[in-house]
Amino acid sequence: MVDWLSYTPSDFLLFSARTYYRLFELYNRAIWPAQILALLLGLVILWRLHRAGARQGSVVTVILAAGWLWTAWGYLLGHYDTINWAARYFASGFVIEALLLIWTGSLRSRLSFQPDRDWIGRTGMGLFLFALVGQPLIAPLVGRDWKQAEIFGVTPDPTVLATLGILLTVDKRLPWGLMIIPLIWCALSGATLWTMGSPDAWLMPVAALGTLGLAIYRMLSARGQGRLRESEGRARQRSTR
Repeated sequence: MVDWLSYTPSDFLLFSARTYYRLFELYNRAIWPAQILALLLGLVILWRLHRAGARQGSVVTVILAAGWLWTAWGYLLGHYDTINWAARYFASGFVIEALLLIWTGSLRSRLSFQPDRDWIGRTGMGLFLFALVGQPLIAPLVGRDWKQAEIFGVTPDPTVLATLGILLTVDKRLPWGLMIIPLIWCALSGATLWTMGSPDAWLMPVAALGTLGLAIYRMLSARGQGRLRESEGRARQRSTR
């Protein structure tokens, strides 16, 4: 029993931080120049988010789904699986999220986006922009090689953060079902980076908690406004009798 208590989380990690980040470098080399296409598609999302229309939700969610699928196949199965046997299960989750995005946003047309609707939507827009532009800069800022940068649409963390940001800009009721897998990944990624002692380990969990808090706040605010409208409607009915 005493021996078990002497273990730390890092003792159960299957790889070192050097191996983990070296994997990103090898992956970026292998898929180049797919990163440029992914960033261009991110700009397409940015453009469509500010142009309401019948196809807005379909375009945004199809591009997002493509990023989740590519990450599942190209990174998780093609590279991460070589150092972590759990990667195949992570890949399954990414595929499920991609299918949910397509089903909800494209096939059923249940999503429309309005990033300027309120401060929560603008915060979501800021999170998306950070995932698109800011997150690739983290590697050189914390002392890693720029070749180890994580890019939206082809690596997990920025793809997940971009998705959470976009979901905060949804015009009507927030799609909780689409948030579950991204929030779980934030916890898993944060735990992995914390175990390796990475200085940016806090980023994913904090983003997840912030997104969750904003989503709950919007839900409660919408319920409160609904009750207020109902009470005002009943008051008007009584005044007309």
